[in-house]
Amino acid sequence: MKKALLLLTAGLVSLSFASQQLAQQKGCMACHDMKAKKVGPSYTDMAKKYAGKADAVDYLAGKIKKGGAGVWGSVPMPPQNVTDAEAKQLAQWIMTVK
Repeated sequence: MKKALLLLTAGLVSLSFASQQLAQQKGCMACHDMKAKKVGPSYTDMAKKYAGKADAVDYLAGKIKKGGAGVWGSVPMPPQNVTDAEAKQLAQWIMTVK
């Protein structure tokens, strides 16, 4: 049981690292920071705002793909050049940031 839990934890850490790397590769970190507002909201603020919402991952993935405006202030976020799978991966990762 302990071994399975360790493997699961290692897998989640690895997935989280890969997702953070994807955010860096796609330029997300130019406007977003882990804990502080930059041009856009921090990842922790996004995770808190959408915590407990059943459609949070799909909603965020859609915002990543299509862009948006008005939710976090007057600066719009342009559509991002990511695949549907990458948008979902990033959205899932955002929801885990604490």
